[in-house]
Amino acid sequence: QVQLVESGGGSVQAGGSLSLSCEASGYTYSAYYMAWFRQAPGKEREGVATISSAGKAGYADSVKGRFTISRDNAKNTLYLQMNALKPEDTAMYYCAAIHPIRYSSSWYLLRERVNYWGQGTQVTVSS
Repeated sequence: QVQLVESGGGSVQAGGSLSLSCEASGYTYSAYYMAWFRQAPGKEREGVATISSAGKAGYADSVKGRFTISRDNAKNTLYLQMNALKPEDTAMYYCAAIHPIRYSSSWYLLRERVNYWGQGTQVTVSS
């Protein structure tokens, strides 16, 4: 049974930092691309960051220079370090796993091709 379990969300003031984690089980974690998506109320789910099995990272323009994605294949865990948080970063954050054959550099296609989703963790940034 595949499970992706996020943790680390919470409330923080603008300019603050949060660190998210996602523990994966039930599939070959090290072989999959991993990603973070987020969804604010009334908005579509959007891509935030991706990381290949080898550790190559990619970011949405809105978070470049502020967020860092990383992974530990020995621990089957994905991370997202979020610094200089802004109120517009407020959203439910989701961990996602994508099989390499389904990977796309398009955020829209990537979202549609996710194999497994976590249940989400809430991040709230106040001004």
